Amino acid sequence: MKRLFLILSLCTALSCGDEFVIPEPVQGGGQGSGETPEQPEVPEQPVVPVPEDLPGWPLIAQGAGTLVADGGDEATYELITAQGYNQEAPDASGAHAAAPFRHIRQSFDEELRRWVFDFHIHVENDDDRGNPQKTDRQRNEIKTDGHSPASMVAQQGETLEMRWKFRLPEGMLTTAKFCHVHQLKGIDNREGTADVSLPLITFTPRTLSNGKRQFQVIYVPPAEEGAANNYLARVELDDFLGQWVAVTERATFAAGGSYSLVVTRIADGRELLRIDERLNLWRTGAAGLRPKWGIYRSIGDDGSLKGELRDETLRFADFEIEKL
Repeated sequence: MKRLFLILSLCTALSCGDEFVIPEPVQGGGQGSGETPEQPEVPEQPVVPVPEDLPGWPLIAQGAGTLVADGGDEATYELITAQGYNQEAPDASGAHAAAPFRHIRQSFDEELRRWVFDFHIHVENDDDRGNPQKTDRQRNEIKTDGHSPASMVAQQGETLEMRWKFRLPEGMLTTAKFCHVHQLKGIDNREGTADVSLPLITFTPRTLSNGKRQFQVIYVPPAEEGAANNYLARVELDDFLGQWVAVTERATFAAGGSYSLVVTRIADGRELLRIDERLNLWRTGAAGLRPKWGIYRSIGDDGSLKGELRDETLRFADFEIEKL
């Protein structure tokens, strides 16, 4: 009946000469003015820096024995361990216990045109792996260890070649005490009896008694040979500060071992260091020998040197370890 009524109404309207107009549909499928609603603004996507090759310093692909920053800052620790490395960072030390601070991060470096690792150290709060007995030092390092692939740890008679880049910050403060930014060090055995308390090789920025500052490469022989510091190189620290340098280091870990090192400044290609020595590079009882990178520095007995130091951020990039 409703359908018949509508047809009759239509016919009546047409017979009276009135124009029948079909109304425009309401836009948007609902009630309103019929105007198209404004679309929400799409937030602009941040521009993600794209790494680039540099002449002579090409990008390095992630692979066995390598650790390359990839821009995934929040997953930095996961990246480190996935590539066979490990970290020792004071993330929960001091005031960080209430608000943990991740001490190894990633940022994009405009000079290298690639992602790099930032190693942070703070004068206050930071300690050495949460050890309450060590109140005179701070540590923020990555390393290989007993959990790393065998290709990244040396056994007696084996040779490792290690390559990486690093940048010490402009104005970096140093003291007469130790401040290691790289070490070759032993892994203790299960009995805890290996001669591994001291490193074999360190890179050490240091202030001398006359106020001059040096970048030192120090060799420490085994305990049975006296374990005293032997300086393989002592050069001006200013040549390093605020500059990216590339390192190639090769060590044969044996009593009749050898050590070679080349450090090149990337900006101008200047060779800052070259070493080629025959050394005793084994440690009695060691479960293996391996590299470490970052910052491990003295703050003096009970922090007595804190007034001579400041918070620092050291940058590292493109770690590679190859067993030859």
